[in-house]
Amino acid sequence: MRCTPSWEKMKEAHMYEGKRDTLEMKAEIVEALAHPLRLKILEKLHDGACCVCRIIPYVGAEQSNVSHHLSILKNAGIVRSQKKGMEVWYDVCDRRIFRIINLVSELLAGQMQQNHRRLSELSKTR
Repeated sequence: MRCTPSWEKMKEAHMYEGKRDTLEMKAEIVEALAHPLRLKILEKLHDGACCVCRIIPYVGAEQSNVSHHLSILKNAGIVRSQKKGMEVWYDVCDRRIFRIINLVSELLAGQMQQNHRRLSELSKTR
């Protein structure tokens, strides 16, 4: 199983058209993470490779929808797939993606604490 983001394939095909901007490449990864269903899929893959037949009930979505989102994650180079008999298994290419997700969770927790403090201050002034 190899992780080849779509941008890398494009770069190979258009080698002489110049380098693709690294900001665009970063944006592709961030955009791939920017959907609750894709985050839920990655949550399922946190413990290791998993058959798509187990991802579908975990995320609670239709097979076609899950396949669509897995494709986005795969094109961004975040997950890879491997066919094992009749099953397709997915795995995370680089576990550092979970550090990114954890940092976002920490950021969100900090924002929620700050909002809670502001609400507490507002209620004291009444």
